[in-house]
Amino acid sequence: MHDESTPPIEGYEGLPIATLQHRVRSLDTEQMRRLIGYEEQHANRTGVLELLRNRLHSLEEGAEPSEGSQEFQPERPGPPTGGSPVSADTAAPASSPPPQGVPNQPAKPKGDYQPGGQ
Repeated sequence: MHDESTPPIEGYEGLPIATLQHRVRSLDTEQMRRLIGYEEQHANRTGVLELLRNRLHSLEEGAEPSEGSQEFQPERPGPPTGGSPVSADTAAPASSPPPQGVPNQPAKPKGDYQPGGQ
């Protein structure tokens, strides 16, 4: 049995909402109530509370806890696929400074204009 001061999902505080949405599927009605109470007393995040309350409502309407994997982490992408290696040949061309100048190269007046002149 979990202590009332800890959420029923390990690492709960750091989970993105997409992961949390998947993980709460395995919780029963009592665990959902405890998790909602924990969220209200700690971070009190509106989006998270909405997600948790919607899931609790579904359970109260007859939904059953499901396999909600505790390892599911959509926020962690897999290794990159395809693409080309980065090299000097594939790098973007060097860019020129903007026409208005850069801090160590202030712009020069055009034509015969003299600042402060008439």
